[in-house]
Amino acid sequence: MHDTPTDPASPLRIGSLFSGYGGLDLAVEHVFGGETVWFSEINEPVARVFAHHWPDAPNLGDITRISWSQVEPVDILIGGFPCQDVSTVGKRAGLAPGTRSGLWAHMGTAIEVLQPQWVVIENVRGLLSSPAIRPITEGDDNAPRNPCAATPDDTALRALEPDPWHLGDSATRPLRAAGAVLGDLADLRMDARWVGLPASLVGAPHPRFRIFLLAQRQDAVPNPARVGLASRWRDPGQGEGETGHDRTLAPDHRPRAPRTGWLAQQAQRLGDVVVADRGHLHRWGRYAHAVARWEHITGRVAPAPALLRNENGPRPAPEFVEWLMGLPTAWLSDPRHGLPPNQQLMALGNGVLPLQAAIALV
Repeated sequence: MHDTPTDPASPLRIGSLFSGYGGLDLAVEHVFGGETVWFSEINEPVARVFAHHWPDAPNLGDITRISWSQVEPVDILIGGFPCQDVSTVGKRAGLAPGTRSGLWAHMGTAIEVLQPQWVVIENVRGLLSSPAIRPITEGDDNAPRNPCAATPDDTALRALEPDPWHLGDSATRPLRAAGAVLGDLADLRMDARWVGLPASLVGAPHPRFRIFLLAQRQDAVPNPARVGLASRWRDPGQGEGETGHDRTLAPDHRPRAPRTGWLAQQAQRLGDVVVADRGHLHRWGRYAHAVARWEHITGRVAPAPALLRNENGPRPAPEFVEWLMGLPTAWLSDPRHGLPPNQQLMALGNGVLPLQAAIALV
């Protein structure tokens, strides 16, 4: 196993899995004052976007083929493993071997080998209600702890642990996907806290509810300025924040990554009072106040929401969805990336809203 001593003079090293366009990386770099040193993204067009913004970070490629003993150790490992099989709009196959969401097991292996101080995970609301289906090892009768089928029926779902926010007390009841992830982290000697919040909580004009989980290695050296959910572990009165506010500083007062300066500005505007003007009311109608608020927070005027095509009718404009996600102009829609509109929309739909993740961790 790797040991990961941290030089106080250098940024915390971040390893990124299931990286997408880097939304979670932006949030973690902002909150921890870290720097992403490598990433793993199998979708080549989307990987081009990530590589453009992190030109010095190599792409390790397919997570199922990575030899973790050969990978540079990191202080923070982050990832939003695929949500298709736990999403409430999918087939609900669950966190199971052979499913895309089952790739969580490979992230667990990375944690076991790399031994990061911190782990940050993002996923959809369905993580709280989809089942976890464990592989059956030789000589183990695992049936009492598993739902009856890979695609659960109503009976199997009713048999799940009753509280979506806690681990169940009965070993004979199948775990929810979130419970399985938390159990795996406990087995890996990681202490975890988690929170669920909608994007509208940070001012976005849409709900987009997401689960964020922050775990710390149990034997890690205590951090003098814990961040995020981890700040709840410190004793009262031991904060390291500056006078005038209770926000903790980045570990060891490390500077923020230059690429996330705009994210700090968004966070500072969250408490501002915003009133829609006549122009907003004329253009956006009942959405005027929500759009005006997000324009103020992002510092960007909302682009046209749809592109008109006579043959197929209107379709969402990638630039508008990019704005909905709170990203800088052309972060993903820049023509130099070479992504057609449908790939841009797919990447945005699978991505993380940076401000939402940052507020979850702060």
